[in-house]
Amino acid sequence: MLEFWEKNDIFQKRVKANEGKPKWSFIDGPITANNPMGVHHAWGRSLKDIYNRYKAMTGHELRYQNGFDCQGLWVEVEVEKELGFKTKKEVEKHGIETFVNLCKERVRKYSGVQTEQSKRLGMWMDWDNSYFTMSDENNYTCLSAFPSKIVRMNIYSSGPRLHGHYLPMWLLV
Repeated sequence: MLEFWEKNDIFQKRVKANEGKPKWSFIDGPITANNPMGVHHAWGRSLKDIYNRYKAMTGHELRYQNGFDCQGLWVEVEVEKELGFKTKKEVEKHGIETFVNLCKERVRKYSGVQTEQSKRLGMWMDWDNSYFTMSDENNYTCLSAFPSKIVRMNIYSSGPRLHGHYLPMWLLV
C-alpha cells in the first residue's frame, strides 16, 4: 500500500484536491524524539491520522504538520545514561554546551527513526515541514513570555528540585 501511495503520489493528490477548501488544522502534540516509538505512540498516531483523513475526505484543506518534542528530562536522562553520569554535577564537569549538543544529536537521530516508523504506519504528514521544540523560533517565542530576570537563571543551580536534584530549565536557557 505504501509503495502504491508513493508511486502514484496519492498524498500530494489529496492535498491538491483540497486546496482552497475550508481550512482545518490539527497540530499533532509532539512525542519526545528520544527513542524509537512505543506501541502507545503508534496507537495514538494512528488514531490522529484517521481523524485527519476523515477531515480531508470531508473536504477540508489540512495543515499536515508533524512535530517533535526535543526539550525534556527524558532526552537528558538517556544521554546521561549513555555517558554513565549519575548526577547533574557530572554534566557540569563534562560541559553543559557539549551535553546540550549531545541531546540535540539524539533528538535528530530519533526524530528520523520516528519519522520512518510513522511513514510505515501509513501516516500522512508533510514530513519535510516538521517542527522541533528545540528550534530557535520556538525558544524565542517561549522566552518572550517570561520576564527577562527569569531568563538569567542558572539552569543547574537554582529553580525547582526533585529528589534533591535541580531540574533543568530548558526553555529558560
